[in-house]
Amino acid sequence: MAKFKLDEVDHQILDMLIDNTRIPFTDIAKKLLISAGTVHVRVKKMEEAGIIKGSSLTLDYKKLGYSFIAYVGVFLQNTSQTKFVLERIESIPYVTVAHITTGKFNIFCKIRARDTMHAKEIIFMLDDIDGVYRTETMISLEESINDKKRLMHTIFNEL
Repeated sequence: MAKFKLDEVDHQILDMLIDNTRIPFTDIAKKLLISAGTVHVRVKKMEEAGIIKGSSLTLDYKKLGYSFIAYVGVFLQNTSQTKFVLERIESIPYVTVAHITTGKFNIFCKIRARDTMHAKEIIFMLDDIDGVYRTETMISLEESINDKKRLMHTIFNEL
């Protein structure tokens, strides 16, 4: 598949959409001094090329009562159980991210909980999955960097 070429206007459109996925195309058009139709066509092309995959909503989990974050490394009895264990992990809604990894852990998860007691319950749910040998947990004290735009700009500069 050929690499999709982004130009500076595409970069600027993506920059604004990353800041606010709900920004109207007319607002983007006004800021870039182009037509809303042009914005629509460019966004549609980026969607068709698979560069833009939907849009997302950012929640303030602290305000919703879920400020506790932990990372849980999952050790499996056998790597052949990975798919089975991931299917079980997916049924735990407090596990927000799960990666199959190399190195120390077979699977690495991010969990969100209300507090330490709730986190303990979630970790025990992970431990109770058939095929899980043990888990190792790291508590997040603070999310210090979460900036998609830095990566986006680096990628744009490399294109």
